[in-house]
Amino acid sequence: MTALLVVRPEPGCTATVAAARAMGLEAHGFPLFSVVPAAWDAPEPAAIDGLLIGSANALRHGGPKLARFAGLPVYAVGEATAEAARAAGHTVFRCGAGGLQAMLDQVHPRHNRLLRLAGRERVELNPPAGITITERVVYASEPQPIPAALAAMLAQPVVILLHSAEAARHFAAECERLNLPRRTIRLATIGPRVAAAAESGWAEVAAAPRPADAPLLALARQMCQEAAGSRGLQD
Repeated sequence: MTALLVVRPEPGCTATVAAARAMGLEAHGFPLFSVVPAAWDAPEPAAIDGLLIGSANALRHGGPKLARFAGLPVYAVGEATAEAARAAGHTVFRCGAGGLQAMLDQVHPRHNRLLRLAGRERVELNPPAGITITERVVYASEPQPIPAALAAMLAQPVVILLHSAEAARHFAAECERLNLPRRTIRLATIGPRVAAAAESGWAEVAAAPRPADAPLLALARQMCQEAAGSRGLQD
């Protein structure tokens, strides 16, 4: 079977690899980012009605200042983020499945002053009328070079799992730096924006129908099977 390579930061990388292997895929993890805390100034809690969180990393690396907002409702982008919020003692008001922008249409009228806890690289949001968003960067993903073991695997047909536009751009830049051919590499991305960030020249680029791990892994399994089938025909 064609190998599936996961390059997202930990602990997500290990979790995704385990889920992929449970599906019968030959999955390997090579985190190409290291997530680190970022210094931030917390606004006055009285000026905030709710928290908007697009990644569990915001809760892992936000530090002790998060405790100031413990009583506020959380709008979490997905179930993994919601679980991290609950584990940190927060109450999840709503858990989304289609990205933060889609969640803004579901904000309760009482929660019209949101604090967005985000990473350094983030999607720009357009809040609906009546909703204000205060942003704070609480973590950053530092890119890492492709290790020798991953470079060796990229010499064969593989499927790469990409969870962010930042990861797509970094992976593409690293392949160019190491002069690795794109024509044998297939990219399974978590959404169209990530697929666009990867640009062209790959054997295949596809986007999951929803920005979540389950549909992304289903797409990756299909791509791995199709890649293995095409190799069999060539042999």
